[in-house]
Amino acid sequence: MSTVVETDVLIVGSGPAGASAALALSTYGVPNLVVTRYASLADTPRAHITNQRTMEVLRDLGVEQEVVAQATPQHLMGNTTFCTSLAGEELGRVRSWGNDPLVQAEHELASPTRMCDMPQHLMEPVLVDAAVARGTRLRFETEYLSHTQDADGVTATVRDRLRGDTYEIRAKYLIGADGGRSKVAADAGLPMGGQMGVAGSVNIVFEADLTKYTAHRPSTLYWVLAPGATVGGIGAGLVRCVRPWTEWLIVWGYDVTAGAPDLTTAYAESVVRKLVGDDDIPVTIKSSSAWTVNEMYAERYANGRVFCAGDAVHRHPPSNGLGSNTSIQDAYNLAWKLKLVLDGTAGPALLDSYTAERAPVGRQIVTRANQSIRETAPVFEALDGLSPQTPEQLWANIAARKDATEAAEKQRDRLREAIAFKVYEFNAHGVDLNQRYPAESSAAIVPDGTPDPGFDRDPELHHQPSSRPGARLPHAWITSGTRTLSTLDTVGRGRFTLLTGIGGEDWVCAAEAQDVEIATVVIGPGQEYEDPYGDWARLREITDTGALLVRPDGFVAFRHASAAPDAGELLADALRRILGHA
Repeated sequence: MSTVVETDVLIVGSGPAGASAALALSTYGVPNLVVTRYASLADTPRAHITNQRTMEVLRDLGVEQEVVAQATPQHLMGNTTFCTSLAGEELGRVRSWGNDPLVQAEHELASPTRMCDMPQHLMEPVLVDAAVARGTRLRFETEYLSHTQDADGVTATVRDRLRGDTYEIRAKYLIGADGGRSKVAADAGLPMGGQMGVAGSVNIVFEADLTKYTAHRPSTLYWVLAPGATVGGIGAGLVRCVRPWTEWLIVWGYDVTAGAPDLTTAYAESVVRKLVGDDDIPVTIKSSSAWTVNEMYAERYANGRVFCAGDAVHRHPPSNGLGSNTSIQDAYNLAWKLKLVLDGTAGPALLDSYTAERAPVGRQIVTRANQSIRETAPVFEALDGLSPQTPEQLWANIAARKDATEAAEKQRDRLREAIAFKVYEFNAHGVDLNQRYPAESSAAIVPDGTPDPGFDRDPELHHQPSSRPGARLPHAWITSGTRTLSTLDTVGRGRFTLLTGIGGEDWVCAAEAQDVEIATVVIGPGQEYEDPYGDWARLREITDTGALLVRPDGFVAFRHASAAPDAGELLADALRRILGHA
């Protein structure tokens, strides 16, 4: 009897990238097997911010409501506070995560979903449970050791950590989603840029009822400036809400050159007391762990039949809340491509577009997350807190902002400006939604010959919808009978979709004549879908008789502005390019 286990796709790692890859593949009917060296899913909150694009992915994969039911809602996330302790003086706030009224309007216009705070130890079970229910096979306590690949597949050697023996898993493709110290990425020889271990941090998870310090200014994050507590006489800690208002996670820095501190319960409680500022409130320490701040990204996400996703290919601090979001979106980008290659609809060349599309996104978010850390320095500078001084002097600097002097007025101005500038970390809506896949680098995008107009406003802060090939399909509310739904609800589900309007019959016929499954959506008066608000007409950037071909991941792959007598030929040529048959 053969001891080799066989599957179409082997996934190493059950975190956000691995779990969402399994969920998408099983949703599409692709056999897959997940192995993880651990005995359970995540047991600490870790990643938590869940942005609108990720919620759109989860909506398409059928688990949006399960996430919403457990997550902290958006309206409780948004008073990011800078203070001397939770019980101490407040220095200022930033309306965050779409809770500024003007930004909130942009969120409402951009997507049918709302962002939320879904801690990783709650997110992973939702993804994994749904994946297993749809066919994923999951193996805990199974450690990936190595792999070899040939023209037909990948053979991975794994070790059963309970029995201690090794065995082989034969797959057509391997996905390495094994985190920031990825052995799969190392074994695959993926080239990396940047560096690891640029700073040190400690996570402390604890329980305490902090309602009286937080409920009146509900937030996901509270930044505490605690002078004299860490290296260089400067202290800054982050108190993060896990569950309002009784479960928390503190992020506290340490000198990475000196090594991590001894993470005793006494040490953890001392940090908690310092940042909370209340020595009497009951505190229960649940866990402590040390980690390093990284600034590293893979320049290539694949080698042959081996693909990597998530922290395996982009390693960065949690600033901007980009980690799990980008990981889930990596997996979503890859899964439909694997499905179409495995069932013979697409050629293997389609898989080349994974690196072409996702590697630039990974590099961008690594840069953005690390830049957000550096952009905290002006808050200290406004309080003269970057020069080596005694704690007493630093406290005096903080107190001086309240003086009725010209110098104090300037200090107040500098502090307000420094805190307000943190919108690039806490309200970077464009970073969340403005990903564009250029046709120049990705063959899975067909250029339409029009010049790229760029962005009208800051592309990091503001989302700008576009129907250009390579952009995510714009969201607009439309109707079908008595139902109101998003344009995004008409696409996805593992198949291509063609959107047109009245007079676009040639495009519909062309779509129905293709060998690949293409759903057709006709929007207009008297059609199956109507545009009562006129929002779609304003956003689509084509005429009624034009067409948009949207990929399974919701990105526009092909656009034609108007009717075309050769619609069938144009669409067939586009599909040949997209599917790697050109």
